[in-house]
Amino acid sequence: MRVTVADCLELDAFKGAHVAAGKLNMSNDVKSISVMDARSIEDLENFEGCQTEILLTGFVGFRDNAALQCEMIRRIAAGGCAALAVYGCSDSQTVSELAAAADKELLPLIVMAEGNTYSQAITEVMDKVLYGDKFSNSLISNTVFHLLNFEKHSNFQSAVREAAINNDFQLIILSEEFNPILTIETRHRATIADAIKLGKERNVDSTGMAYTMIDVNGVLTYWGPVVINNEKYYMFIVDNEDSYTAGEITKLAEIIELAMGMWKYTPERDTKAEFIKALMRGNKSLAYTLKDEARISGDDILSVFFCKGIEKDVENQAFADFEKEEDLNVMRITEGDETYGMILTYEEDGNLVDKNRCFKLFDRLKGDNASRIFHVTGLNGIEGAGDAYRLISESWSFVQSVFPYKRVFTKYELTLVSNCINIQIQGGFVKKNYTELLEPFKRAGEHKGRQLLETLETFVLDAGMNSGKTAELMGIHANTVQYRLKKINELLGVEITGNRVIPGLTMALALKRLERVVS
Repeated sequence: MRVTVADCLELDAFKGAHVAAGKLNMSNDVKSISVMDARSIEDLENFEGCQTEILLTGFVGFRDNAALQCEMIRRIAAGGCAALAVYGCSDSQTVSELAAAADKELLPLIVMAEGNTYSQAITEVMDKVLYGDKFSNSLISNTVFHLLNFEKHSNFQSAVREAAINNDFQLIILSEEFNPILTIETRHRATIADAIKLGKERNVDSTGMAYTMIDVNGVLTYWGPVVINNEKYYMFIVDNEDSYTAGEITKLAEIIELAMGMWKYTPERDTKAEFIKALMRGNKSLAYTLKDEARISGDDILSVFFCKGIEKDVENQAFADFEKEEDLNVMRITEGDETYGMILTYEEDGNLVDKNRCFKLFDRLKGDNASRIFHVTGLNGIEGAGDAYRLISESWSFVQSVFPYKRVFTKYELTLVSNCINIQIQGGFVKKNYTELLEPFKRAGEHKGRQLLETLETFVLDAGMNSGKTAELMGIHANTVQYRLKKINELLGVEITGNRVIPGLTMALALKRLERVVS
């Protein structure tokens, strides 16, 4: 089969690339591909080209010297090649100079997009040259034979299992939350958990490639998205003996996806995601029913969380790094810019070290000012997890108003605000007791009382009773803060930082902020 430069540009390896010069010669034949990088122009003196070879270069020896790059193009054109693909060239002025030099030589010049690699181009071009759209081995025909044997098999799972056994590959289908839905294992050199961790780490959904190759402890896996019944899933295929090319695996994946439709295959439910949703909705009885099927023990649940406003790539990378660095497992479901999840530990009791690891993760997730993380860490089984989700759902929208400078909220802030909500709703004697603690500020005069109360709010709720931080947040001098705090002590007739005073003041001030939101 004849392959041209134009044919190669349709491959995933050239996605985003553009032809800067030599467009009239896109019909040049291609029979091979190699890398051409030189430390100096002198290294090209003995260059003997091939008219049917694509050359890849990053101008390693002279990245910042456009004149030498143009000279290299002239020498390559003189030696002969089908086309020259340039990596790492984003400066428009340099591209224009290179294009002018290549046009004079009638040499097709392809400027590659960021993220494309030599290895991907070499693999895909050689697949195209050697196999075209047909394959010399029996992988595809054997797989099709087993997948479409409707007389022997009763369902897709049975058919694909026999195809995998006979062709020495493995197939794993994951939900969008990376939970296994279908596993066809024919070898056990690496665990699915190891593969999933690497898949999350590589963020396979953002690569822009049809299938991404990931080496899992020496086992080659090929990952890609797949849509089943209008729902998004991930599928990865394991080449047990490294027998197939990337092109063959991609074609295999396409055939498997077509077979799913012909069998009208419906994936099993994602019990882990359903387990989280059951707890989110307060349905503890359903969670107890699902826990064995989802292979979750209530004693393993270390933390539950809700994240909002975090960029997807930032979130995926943070969780992938966390699972890689720590011996803890993250389960989560994402809807828009909201993520619910839990962290599982493998210890019988989540110890203090594990809890501190969780705190570090949530701090890492903070990112920009738009992000908010609400978590309850340190739980008592499924009952505790359900109560924690209830605490988060009832208070997350209000806790931000009470603590506007915070981005990570723990069970302490959530519990405080939850109690304030209940007091606000019930009203009566309990609420009156707290609001009367702030009555002295009204007697200090409208302007002065408001000024002192604002200082006290900031000092207690925002600055952690740090006068320097209070001054910073209010934009005033530290001495001014100290003066006002002294006046507040005199006004209230107590030492506001006293152990018996601060709990009541904190509740009173939180109630006041909450009242501004709900009134």
